[in-house]
Amino acid sequence: MRLIGLTGGIGMGKSTAAAAFRRARIPVFDADAEVHALQARGGAAVPAIADAFPGTVRDGAVDRAALRQAVLDHAAGQQAALARLEAIMHPLVHRAEQRFLGRARRAGRRLVVLDIPLLFETGGDRRVDCTLVVSAPRAVQLARLRRRRQLSREQLAAMLARQLPDQERRRRADIVVRTGLSRAHALRQLRRLITTLSRAPGTPDHRRRRLPPRRASGRPSARHTRGE
Repeated sequence: MRLIGLTGGIGMGKSTAAAAFRRARIPVFDADAEVHALQARGGAAVPAIADAFPGTVRDGAVDRAALRQAVLDHAAGQQAALARLEAIMHPLVHRAEQRFLGRARRAGRRLVVLDIPLLFETGGDRRVDCTLVVSAPRAVQLARLRRRRQLSREQLAAMLARQLPDQERRRRADIVVRTGLSRAHALRQLRRLITTLSRAPGTPDHRRRRLPPRRASGRPSARHTRGE
């Protein structure tokens, strides 16, 4: 079974890419969606977050805006508060990911996608066969964020500071899909890419290795296409 690690900065078009894979009937593990479920009413992360960040749980669910503000304003410092939150969330998300992969293997899937916003930052690229980065110019990214999110300038800056710069993410990627021109252009790239990935031979789990670095484009190199 071949694992594709999908990532990209906030507002870069990762949701569009994930939806394209789902339309092609390729299973996608959505780490963000799992975080929401873990923090919802009855979620496994709720008790630990209530203890670590008093006042951020209301009616049995995490108030995400309150949690975000608590982390940013934490008296012990943002980095220490963020590390405490990640120590709660990362093991729970990882276990959910392992359950997803187990189901995919039992179903005989040849290709699955792990949609992980902080793929490189958390070392997740080491456990996939190929990394796919979605990228757009900074101006396009900020315009999308202003339309979609009710974030203060300070909150947005803190969120972006946690992520690798887009240039570094592209440098480390096996495949880059540009989403800055238009949605239609991005979807055309993604459809071609999904066709290529679906036809490539899988990598046995016991021989998992990274594909060679390649130029930034939505089209895999000849070596990638041959599955060498």
